[in-house]
Amino acid sequence: MLRAYGPGCDGTLIEAKEDIPKTATWIDLEEPTREEEALVERCIHVNVPTQAEMAEIEPSSRLYERNGALYMTVSVLRGVVDGAPATTPITFVLADNRLVTVRYATPKPIRSFEEHVRREPDLARDAGTVLVRMMDAIIDRLADEIEVLIGEIERISAHIFHRQMDDRRIPAARLTALLTRIGRSQILLTKIRFSAVSSIRMLSFLSGSNWAHEEARQEPRHHLASISSDATSLSEHASFMSDNLQFLLDASLGLISIEQNAAMKLFSWAALVFLPPTLIAGIFGMNFHHMPELDWVWGYPASLALILASAVLPIWYLKRRGWI
Repeated sequence: MLRAYGPGCDGTLIEAKEDIPKTATWIDLEEPTREEEALVERCIHVNVPTQAEMAEIEPSSRLYERNGALYMTVSVLRGVVDGAPATTPITFVLADNRLVTVRYATPKPIRSFEEHVRREPDLARDAGTVLVRMMDAIIDRLADEIEVLIGEIERISAHIFHRQMDDRRIPAARLTALLTRIGRSQILLTKIRFSAVSSIRMLSFLSGSNWAHEEARQEPRHHLASISSDATSLSEHASFMSDNLQFLLDASLGLISIEQNAAMKLFSWAALVFLPPTLIAGIFGMNFHHMPELDWVWGYPASLALILASAVLPIWYLKRRGWI
């Protein structure tokens, strides 16, 4: 799918057999066909990278300049609403006053920016403005997701470190759910950090290009510096949150160990309390002919008293030592 934005173009759908309007400053390629790629290459005079080329992770394959055009690929966060966070590569090709975006998914910030441009067509009067504003929307989206994660981490922390001691004891099913929440938060945070680092690299490359140092690019240059600073702050904050999540994971595993130790301690108490009476009952339950104790008048009451004492004394000793 090929859409054109700019003066006189408000997201016009362009067929592969048509020509791209000369007033179009932003050409958006969504899951392009080979015919649409050929149309852009013919009208804009830039090479459209393939999906395999966009998936490369080497900086030299993602950020480069060719024939005066800047090729920049950024990994953008997507799939958070669906519960399956992932990143998708989006390539920006900036040539003269034309911006070409190539993508095979529609992340939320891109969709929101498209709607914004349709409402305010003046945003697409300059390709550089479109690029900078789009990167701003991508970084804002990362900030929104980090804010949501902060709330989730605070809820998990309040659950683990509850003020009441009894409320910290969590059944196995809830512990599984808690560990799942921590794991999903860590996965989302990893995707956010990956997207933020990718954006920082792209913004650094764009800020150091000849395009950003032209006289007419003073305002976009300042905007780029602000966005780059925001992306760096988000990346650093994401690192801090990752450490916090690791701490919560360790605390959760510690709670599991405490619960397991409490269960094993209970079995140990039971074994210590019932072992002496069992031993006494086993001795006097042996069927030998020569057992003088069996002829005692007070043998049966004495054995009961001995069994009771052997059960009570270990409990008294354990309580005195503070072990139970």
